[in-house]
Amino acid sequence: MSNDSRELKAGAPGKVRAISLNEQAYLRFKQALITLSYKPGDYLNTAQVMADLELGRTPVNQAIHRLAGEGLLQVIPRKGVMVAPLSIDDALELIEVRLANESLCMTLACQRVTRSDIDALRALNQQIAAAVDQRDRVGMMLLDRQFHQLLAAIASNSRLTDILSVIHAQAQRFWATTLSRESHMQEVVAEHEAIIAALAQQDIAAADAASRAHILSFKRALLAG
Repeated sequence: MSNDSRELKAGAPGKVRAISLNEQAYLRFKQALITLSYKPGDYLNTAQVMADLELGRTPVNQAIHRLAGEGLLQVIPRKGVMVAPLSIDDALELIEVRLANESLCMTLACQRVTRSDIDALRALNQQIAAAVDQRDRVGMMLLDRQFHQLLAAIASNSRLTDILSVIHAQAQRFWATTLSRESHMQEVVAEHEAIIAALAQQDIAAADAASRAHILSFKRALLAG
């Protein structure tokens, strides 16, 4: 697996800061997991992961423990490290948790959003639309993650941001399995536009409805296989 240059950035979307080797390992490893470069249920060889990420043993081991805590890896005694399997029951539980937490996110974001936030969301969604046109699944996934990170940043609640970060990373592994259908990728762009329009009006009810529709669209795509 080669490193993709479109790497998740640390910090708020649009801001780049110097990050430690431990953080680099965490971000690169997490990216590989959520885009399914490492397949669910696979056992991982630490030396191979080090070569893939082009980082040393200590940062990779730190990343393993951190990602295991987030439910993306499983550390199995006497066997090693396994990519957490995917199950439909897990996906449905995640959807329930997303519906509750993203409703709060929309409420807070409507109260705190600025014009520059709206502009940034629209710019990101335009990039997502371009990735859809190019059938760039990985690029779309990384941009979608930035879109949802920005929504959480607009809500301005650090505890909620932490919760949503874990939920989204887990959900994106399921979402990756649905993106072979181009019509669903196009639906995502339209659903984002509805969220942005509601936020621009600071309409909490409309933002909540648009976010809920976005999540339930993911559920339908997942259940459709």
